[in-house]
Parts: sequence; C-alpha cells; structure tokens
Amino acid sequence: MTRVSSDMTFTDHSYYLRRREEELFNASGRVNTHSKLFRLRDDPIAAAHSIRYESYLARLERFEQNTEYARTHYNNAHDYLTESTEILQRLREIAVTGANGVYSPEDLRIMAIEVNELLKGLVDISNILGPDTKQAFAGDKVFTQPFRIVEGRVDGGDETMIVRVEYRGAGSTREIEIGDRMFIDLDIGGGDAFWAEKMHIISGVDATDYRVQEPGSFFIDGVEINVNVGDTLPSIVAKINESGAPVKASIDPDTRGLVIEGTTAHLITAEDGADGASVLRDLGIISGNMVNNAPNWAPEAMVSGGSVFDMAIRLRDGLLRGDYDFVGSQGIHGIDLSLKKMGETRAAISSRHERAGFAGSRISDQILNVTEMYKREAGIDMDTAIMDMHMANFSYNAILQSASRLLPNTLLDFLR
Repeated sequence: MTRVSSDMTFTDHSYYLRRREEELFNASGRVNTHSKLFRLRDDPIAAAHSIRYESYLARLERFEQNTEYARTHYNNAHDYLTESTEILQRLREIAVTGANGVYSPEDLRIMAIEVNELLKGLVDISNILGPDTKQAFAGDKVFTQPFRIVEGRVDGGDETMIVRVEYRGAGSTREIEIGDRMFIDLDIGGGDAFWAEKMHIISGVDATDYRVQEPGSFFIDGVEINVNVGDTLPSIVAKINESGAPVKASIDPDTRGLVIEGTTAHLITAEDGADGASVLRDLGIISGNMVNNAPNWAPEAMVSGGSVFDMAIRLRDGLLRGDYDFVGSQGIHGIDLSLKKMGETRAAISSRHERAGFAGSRISDQILNVTEMYKREAGIDMDTAIMDMHMANFSYNAILQSASRLLPNTLLDFLR
C-alpha cells in the first residue's frame, strides 16, 4: 500500500496557482501594452521585426517634424523677402520719378531722404529674427547679425545718413534631414539673398612666374581647393573651375593676375586654409583670412559687385547730386538687378517649400505603411485579449476557492 503525503494537495494547488497567476499577469500585460509581445520570448522573430519597425517609425516621425519646421521656416523667409520686394518696387518708383528731369533739386533731396528710410527698412529685414528668435538670414551663425549700418555725413544731405552697410558674415547654410540620407538647405544667407550684382575680383599681382612652394589648400565660397608643390596659376585656375564652387576663374590679360567671377549674384568668400598655405594672399586676392566672416580683400585687388543696399545707396546719392541721367541709368539698373535677385531667391524658397511638402506627404504615407507592418507583428485583437484576461482571472479565482476548501487546516486556524 502506497502512502499519499498530506503535502501533495498543497504542492499541486501551489503549482497550478502560480500557473494561473502567470497567465493572468501575461494577459493583463498584453491588454495594458496593446501588444501581443508583452515578453520578447513570446515570439522572438516577431519581436525583432517589431523593434526595427518601432525604430524606423521614430525616425519617420522625426523627419515629419523636420519637414513641418522647414515649411514654416520657408514661409517666414518668403514673407520677409516679399516685404523686401515691395520696398524695392517703391525704390524703383522713386528712381523713375526722379529721372524725369522735371523736379527741382529740393524735390530730389526729399526723394533721397525717403530712399534712406527705405534702405533702413531693408537692413531691418535682413537682420530680422524669426519666430524661433534666431537670425533668419545668418546661415548657421544664427546669433550673428548679417549686416551692420554705418552712418555719417553724405554730400548733399543735411542729416546723418547711411554711408555703407557692412557685411558681418553669415555662416554656411544649415541643412535639415527630411529622409534617410536626404537633406535640404534650410537657410539662404544674407550674402546670397541680399546681393544684387555678380562679383568680380581681379588681382593686381602678376602671377606669370608663380609656383606653389608648399602643399596646402584654400577656400572659395566654403569649397576647399587643394594645391600641390609646383602648381602654377593656370593649374590653380583649372582647379577652381573644377571645384564646384559657384565661381569662374580666369587670368586677366592685362595684369596677368587671377580673376574670380561669381556665376550668380552673391557675396564671394575667400580664405587660405588653416594648414599654413598662403595661395590667395600670394596671388593678391586677399590680405588675410576673413574678418567677422567677411572677406579681407587685398588693397591692390579690384573688387566690384554690390549688395541690394549698395544699389539703394547708389540711387540715393544720385538723387542728392541731382544727377538725372545717373538716376535714370545706373540708379534704375541697380534696383532692377535687386528686384531680379529677390525674385530668384523667392523662387528658390518656394521650390524648397514644395520639395519639403512632397517629402512630408511621402513620410505620412510611410508612417501609415510601417504602422500597419508593426501591427501585423505586435498588434492584438483587443476583444480577444480582454476575453483571455477575464478567463485567466476566472481560472485564478477558481483555484483560490478550491484551495480554500481542500487544503487541510493548520495550527494557525485553531489559534484564531
């Protein structure tokens, strides 16, 4: 005869109670997390796929936020440039009126005063802060004003006026990621948005016999150009033209020096590399590296090509001199160049806005698709999950009730 231990009933009930408790815990976890993968070991393959989908969804949501930020940024920049265009259109009206030859010198002086005030408005826009309290046209140097007004006495003026507008420098254009390894330019720097004429830099140094003495590099518009020992001026010209920088290099037939010409209306930046090279200084383009992010042109270099502000100053000074012919030719021409540049810049911003919109639509579709893929791996039917949880809870309570009736009394029960 086999003896049955009195502990067997307790052991069996304890075992099944732990089983039911674990089932209830898992069922509740799946309901609370809305996922069938409450524990990764439930389905390791599905868990691996779901983790990848979750990571990708997080990136897509970041890209979606970036596209929304970019579109808002472009809208603000477009509005600022639209206001600048309106000011330039008013300047053109003044130029056309002043070129008629029917107004007195006093009338032209009054027009010049208005031009000076409109010029201040243009500078204010170029230094405007966006909704994020950062400079709208300062590139990646978002806490640096791109332009600074210098005031003084002007011939023909009875009060202090703007003598020049100095470029304080904007850094490289910021980029924002709108997809995996997909970037879009976020800013248009002040040296681009508010530049009216193509720049020409003509060196006054005869570089016929020039040879590079040490290997190094220099930068044109932020593009690094490497040189080797023995490179001559023609080889340097070729390297500049092949670099991808928005400039065209050549050799001046008179001075036999280096010529750098912008392919678009923008401020050309130039500096020697930090490796000790002095190519641009030796060639008479700069006298040193940039000061306040603005080029430090060599005194003997001939530099032409002005900003929108220079065009307005040119018009104002022509009005102050009472020079009808100058106002009707150079004055109007400068404002027309400024209007053309503003139109091109606004078109570029609109194109970027459109591209960001297309990217945003694509990302929204991707989020929906990846969410569906994630649900297939980790999603649950809530009705079924809730029913399973109630069944597990019912089974757990049933085990407790059974144990309360079947387990033998202990000494503690008699001591109550």
